[in-house]
Amino acid sequence: MKQDQFLEVLDRDEAERRWREVIDVGPRPAESVALERALGRVLAEDVRAEVDVPCFDRSNMDGFAVRAADTYGASEEAPLRLRVNAETIPTGVAPRLEVEAGSATPIATGGMLPRGADAVLPVEFTDLEDGGRSVVVRRERVPGAAVSFAGTDIGSGETVHFSGTRLTSRETGVLAAIGRREVRVVGRPRVAILSTGDEIIQPGSAMRPGLVYDSNGRILADAVRELGAEPEFLGVFPDVMERVRAALASALERADLVLLSGGTSKGEGDLNSRVVRELTPGVVVHGVALKPGKPICLAASGRKPVVILPGFPTSAVFTFHEFVAPAIREMAGLPPRARESVRARLALKTLSERGRLEYLLVGLVARGGAARTGEAAARAPLAAYPMGKGSGSVTAFSRADGFVRIPRNTELLEADTEVEVTLIGHDLPLADLVIVGSHCVGLDVIAGALSRQGLQVKVLAVGSQGGLAAARRGECDAAPIHLLDSETDRYNTPFLDDTLRLVPGYTRVQGVVTRADEDRDLEALLCDASARMVNRNRGSGTRMLIEALLSGRRPPGYAYEPRSHCAVAAAVAQERADWGVTIETVARQAGLRFRPLRAEHYDFAVPVDRWERPAVQALVRVLTQKGPVRDALRALGFDPAERH
Repeated sequence: MKQDQFLEVLDRDEAERRWREVIDVGPRPAESVALERALGRVLAEDVRAEVDVPCFDRSNMDGFAVRAADTYGASEEAPLRLRVNAETIPTGVAPRLEVEAGSATPIATGGMLPRGADAVLPVEFTDLEDGGRSVVVRRERVPGAAVSFAGTDIGSGETVHFSGTRLTSRETGVLAAIGRREVRVVGRPRVAILSTGDEIIQPGSAMRPGLVYDSNGRILADAVRELGAEPEFLGVFPDVMERVRAALASALERADLVLLSGGTSKGEGDLNSRVVRELTPGVVVHGVALKPGKPICLAASGRKPVVILPGFPTSAVFTFHEFVAPAIREMAGLPPRARESVRARLALKTLSERGRLEYLLVGLVARGGAARTGEAAARAPLAAYPMGKGSGSVTAFSRADGFVRIPRNTELLEADTEVEVTLIGHDLPLADLVIVGSHCVGLDVIAGALSRQGLQVKVLAVGSQGGLAAARRGECDAAPIHLLDSETDRYNTPFLDDTLRLVPGYTRVQGVVTRADEDRDLEALLCDASARMVNRNRGSGTRMLIEALLSGRRPPGYAYEPRSHCAVAAAVAQERADWGVTIETVARQAGLRFRPLRAEHYDFAVPVDRWERPAVQALVRVLTQKGPVRDALRALGFDPAERH
């Protein structure tokens, strides 16, 4: 395919500077909205009260409106008596009678304090006598007791909210208290979103190989809405010049900012950048030294921002938050968002590409046990696990806690390197139960059950050996493992030391999978030079089993190393490979032929010093007690019976 090259790949800050020079991201024109629709909006003016709050002297409790001086000296041992006036003051009624010396008027909570009174005597400190004509006072009061004076909360003319305030329920409550029916707010920026590509289809459409459901449209629309702007998703458009050009023209007419997804890499089928270049001034930046996100295209039509985001989801999300989100916040009248960061120690060695600022998504877990020693551990008590999965991942960003910026000229970060992690959310909710190790569909059942019990569960899939290392470092509560010791032919127990305790999980059957029409056995497949295998990632328990099967052989496809059982099944089902090793449950779900090799033990290694934690005990209970979790595991083809 003919492909142009990026003319100039810019530094991230220089790219933003050039783009900001040609666009207008000032706050949108103000508009008036009813108070009931003002939540989340940004005030475009200072708001001053036109009334006092409260607007009269108000009683704070049920009792008697009195002159404080008339109660001085009153006590349980020496009570005083006051004359009861011939009216009772409920809420919403103006009093008629003045409280004169030696008298008291019954008053309800919220009632208007009558003339002459300067305090309220709570009803529990009184008794009525003489048929209600006099009141016994058993506690003295001071002026102002149990009274809210007019204007003490808000005074007429006082500024209650300033321009630029984002209205939450607290602010709207104040606006209601001063009687505002409408407020002037910054207009919502309108953001038009177009997804493009011949391979893109809408959720709900029939899927076939080569097509991709459009997740970017949904992600971007909701991200725009979270920022206080109004998204308009215009649909999915194929790579047809006339249709993309017409869609862009429509978007520019109706929106303050236009987002296109896909079509940024300058391949022959990517038309977006070619269409955007027809605008004036058109493309300002095409290519930024970022990973992920290099092919982003920053442009303008007049002063109106236009952005072509990369098609891969993680790249699209990162570049949206780096370049577009700050612009939308300004247009919505919001201040720049301050990003929180924490220090952590990188759990795994990480390679980076020289020449590009890399954003490495990570999951954070608290370090414990032996890891909480030494000055370095004290400075960084968190461990950061790279999320992996690449720029095409839909889930990586949603499951990550934050990201690490790896400088352009750094090619390698060793494990245990101290790093600064920028949090993706507003805070860092550390999980109740951290599970690091080998992933399995059965683990999803277990984690789901624990989540329904109210526990926050974090699962990081790093393979059995990675999980075992995390458990020894005190970085997880449990490490799911299925490691076969070749010398003893036993699973898992030979790999433990006295710092770890094993919780039996379940057995599952590993086997060789092929497509349904393939009837040859493994040896025949290995003898066929045209039969391609799909391997598993190094460090996984399945990889150890595969190596034992191959006995040093390297058949075609040996270097193809996906990280999950489902990925192995997909490779075989889609004919990218002819055979692989996975578990029976996944093979059955994929409609593949399964040849069992052996039953393996999928167990949980728990650090001894975490054994008594409530979340760990909850995990032990769902694994060992009869109930819906064990029933669900059996339904998937697993055997959760006790073995040790």
